[in-house]
Amino acid sequence: MISWKKNLTSSIGKKFVTGITGLLLVSFVIVHLIGNLLLYAGPDAFNSYAYFLEHRLIHGWAVYVADAMLILFFGAHAVAGISVWQKKRLARPQPYYQAGNAGGASRKSFASRTMIVSGLVILVFVILHVRMFKFGPTATVVVDGIEMRDLYTLVVSTFKVWWISFAYMAVMVLLGLHLRHGIWSAFQSVGATSPRYQPVIYVGGVTLSILIGLGFFLLPLVILFFYENPALSMGGI
Repeated sequence: MISWKKNLTSSIGKKFVTGITGLLLVSFVIVHLIGNLLLYAGPDAFNSYAYFLEHRLIHGWAVYVADAMLILFFGAHAVAGISVWQKKRLARPQPYYQAGNAGGASRKSFASRTMIVSGLVILVFVILHVRMFKFGPTATVVVDGIEMRDLYTLVVSTFKVWWISFAYMAVMVLLGLHLRHGIWSAFQSVGATSPRYQPVIYVGGVTLSILIGLGFFLLPLVILFFYENPALSMGGI
C-alpha cells in the first residue's frame, strides 16, 4: 500500500498540492480584494471592515490559527510549485527554440512560461506586504468603542509614496499573469476539468485573473493621484 506521503511527494501529488492550495489562495485573494475596495468608500467603511475582521470574525487565538493556515498554504504552494518546475527543467535542460501556444489542453503561453518568475516575485512581495501593513507603524482610531490601528491612514499614506505605488502596480501585473495560467492549471491539477467544460473554465479563469489584477492595480493608482494624504493632517504616522 502506497503511503499518503509518497503520493504527495510524487509528481502528480505535487501538482495536486499546487492546484488545491492555488485555488484556496485565489479564494483568499478575491476576499482580500473585496475588502480593499472599501478604501473607495472612505476611512469609516474601511476601518469598520478591518474591525469586523480583527474583533468580530477572527479574534484571539483564531487570529494565529488563520495566519498559520495562510503561511501553510503559501509555503506548500511555493515549495510544490518550485519542485514541479525544477523537475521539468531537469527533464528538458534545453529550452524549445520557438515558444508559442501549443494549443489544445496545454494552453502554453507567456503566462505559463513565466510562472516560476511571477511566483517568486509574488512570494517576496507577500512577505514585504505583510511586514509593511500588518506590522507597520500607524495611528489609532476608535471603532465601536475599541481602539485599533488606523489601517485606512496607513494604506493611503503608503500609496501616496509614488515608488511604492508603482512597484505595487508592477507586481499586480505579474499577479494577473500568474493567475491567468494558474487558475486554469489548478483545475487541471485537481482533476476538475473535462473536455466539455475546458473552454468555459479557461475563459472564466482568464476573465477572473484580469478582474483581480485590474482591481488591485487601480487601487494605488487612484489613491496616488486623487486622494489626499490623511497622515499629513495628523502630523505624520
